[in-house]
Amino acid sequence: MSFTVVIPARYASSRLPGKPLLDIAGKTLIERVYDCAKNSAARDVIIATDDERIEKVAKQFSADVCMTSINHQTGSDRLTEVIKARKMKDDEIIVNLQGDEPLMPSEVINQVANNLAKYDLASATTVCERIEQADDLFDPHTVKVVTDQTGYAMYFSRASIPWDRQHFPDHGSLPDYVEHYRHIGLYAYRAGFLDQFVSWPVCHHEKVEALEQLRILWHGYKIHVEQAVAQTGFGVDTQEDLDKVRRIFESR
Repeated sequence: MSFTVVIPARYASSRLPGKPLLDIAGKTLIERVYDCAKNSAARDVIIATDDERIEKVAKQFSADVCMTSINHQTGSDRLTEVIKARKMKDDEIIVNLQGDEPLMPSEVINQVANNLAKYDLASATTVCERIEQADDLFDPHTVKVVTDQTGYAMYFSRASIPWDRQHFPDHGSLPDYVEHYRHIGLYAYRAGFLDQFVSWPVCHHEKVEALEQLRILWHGYKIHVEQAVAQTGFGVDTQEDLDKVRRIFESR
């Protein structure tokens, strides 16, 4: 089983302009993410960007870079352009690793790719982690997921699901008798399915929740979700995140 990791990286960011090129203990953010992918079992790792500044820096650390359109609305659209540009076969497995995830363990990258090969019913695979703190459960920036007994996603939401009507909205602590999981935004797809996915219009639930993966469920396809085999850390979205991840790398 072989797979390719594609890392979509945009220069523009409302909260951290030029985010991929920010320094983290002597390396740029995009190089830290690239290192995560290179440590996995991926056959190829491609950085997909629309900015020549990112391309220049990425080539300095010998990355394979694919320049893409500035008009893409989502990372999935950018990945699809890479698939077409590189003439990838429909059955090739593509892992979408976000360009702001410098702490993503290589074994979790391998996990989503292996699971796509393992679960025949899945059109996409992803991972989750158990929520241990009430603040995370009630934070709309933390995406929650509920699965069925076989591990296939029933729904993703920014709301606190499942909702414990006996215990909530106390918010003081999490009950032991119900489990809540946060979704980790790491996906594996087959190239042919991704090309089909981006051709579909945005669905109602996706628009309301601002969660692209709901489009897959809306059209009746399955997403397999498994608990991550290693702690995935966090993405860099704010200055606070950046400061925190800098401290982590500086301490290593």
